Amino acid sequence: MPRFLSGLSGRILMLTVAIIMFAEIVFFVPAVATMRLRWLDDRLNTAAAAVTVIDGLQPLSLPRALQDETLMATGTKAIVLRKDGMSQLLAVTDMPPEISRSYDLTDVGPVKAVVDAFDELLFGGDRAIRILGNIGDSDAIIELVISDDELRHALLIYARNIFALSILLSSVTAMLIFFRLNAILVRPLRRQIANMQTFSEHPELPESVFRPSAEPDELGIAGRHLATMQSELQKTLRQQKRLAELGLAVSKINHDMRNILSAAQLMSDRIAGIDDPVVKRVAPKLLRAIDRAALYSRSVLSYGQVSEAEPKRRMIDVQSLVNDVHDYLELSADPSIEWINRVPEGLKIDADPEQLFRVIFNLCRNSVEALGQQAKAESVNCLTISAQRHGSVVSLTIDDTGPGMPQKARENLFAAFRGSARSGGTGLGLAIARELVLAHGGTIGLVEKAGQGTLFRIEIPDRPVMLESWREENEAGS
Repeated sequence: MPRFLSGLSGRILMLTVAIIMFAEIVFFVPAVATMRLRWLDDRLNTAAAAVTVIDGLQPLSLPRALQDETLMATGTKAIVLRKDGMSQLLAVTDMPPEISRSYDLTDVGPVKAVVDAFDELLFGGDRAIRILGNIGDSDAIIELVISDDELRHALLIYARNIFALSILLSSVTAMLIFFRLNAILVRPLRRQIANMQTFSEHPELPESVFRPSAEPDELGIAGRHLATMQSELQKTLRQQKRLAELGLAVSKINHDMRNILSAAQLMSDRIAGIDDPVVKRVAPKLLRAIDRAALYSRSVLSYGQVSEAEPKRRMIDVQSLVNDVHDYLELSADPSIEWINRVPEGLKIDADPEQLFRVIFNLCRNSVEALGQQAKAESVNCLTISAQRHGSVVSLTIDDTGPGMPQKARENLFAAFRGSARSGGTGLGLAIARELVLAHGGTIGLVEKAGQGTLFRIEIPDRPVMLESWREENEAGS
């Protein structure tokens, strides 16, 4: 039972019973007060009929025996008539009782009626009370002295009946409301809770995703949101698992590739030493291809690590770095793509040369792949690299005239395995580029442009100069 009461079903049942009982109490209090006033009015009306007969016998006084019969018939101890400014004692017992309470029924407010009713119910039974009221519509007032034991007895019976009926009605109503709320609220919630427990234990199983109802209420909406969230979480878990498997596979490949690439580099160095024009022309390309293979392997492997290495920053020439990227892309063999290097000569940037190379290379490689997807009949495609210094910040832009970035890729721009703009892509290039730029304290983002294509902007600030270090370097140099 304690476990049931602590649950949602028990709380709903207790709350329902409490609310209905409160409503019954609100009804019970005025009902008791009304019943008391009605009982007193009936007693006044009975006595008023007798008073009308007695008043017609005036100026004769009633014999003792007739007074006793009148008092017994009306259930009173004394009857007084107030008329035309005079009070007349019509009937009274041999020993009049001491009056404990006096009630004027001609002027009774609701609060006073309730207070008097519960005073009688709780403390009455052996008291003599006086009640006053009008006789019909006349100005005559009748005054009665009665014992309140019959009144209290009637109130107790009425209160008992009302209370028993209230308990019965509240119990039946509470059970009906409880079963209905249990059906439309508690059971759907339990179903969602059970699904959450199952999903937390086996999130990879497709059947563990919640199957919501089509109800338009809040529970139906919550169920549909839960199902959507679980589906998205399953997708994320699959991507994370794929990423972990990829990292493990690349780690194994990288372990074996180091020996293979080392041997290939030694062989390439020997081949480069052969005095043959064809060898002289092919050997540098072979070396670059081997270096690129190692670079790609290291890039994917580094993404699987906790974080990139701390940037080893120094002032480097941006134009030379962009030219190195052009050489690695081998765009000279593809006349359909025009490479434009608009970096001002002598422009320096405070960055790690290897990491900045990877950033620009990844962005340019994506642009080259996008430009290669366009129809051959189109005009020559352009890939433009620009850079400017604004105070202590260097801004670089990579602008192409390709087909642009699809909406799906924009929504997951820098997310691995989701931000790729082409089929079969992993999106690792943009994810790695963003991580490297952030490590420099910079920003990278997609910029809206008027024409066709994609424009990325990179902004990297210089490192703050520590005044003490600057003075020490100047003193050492002088």
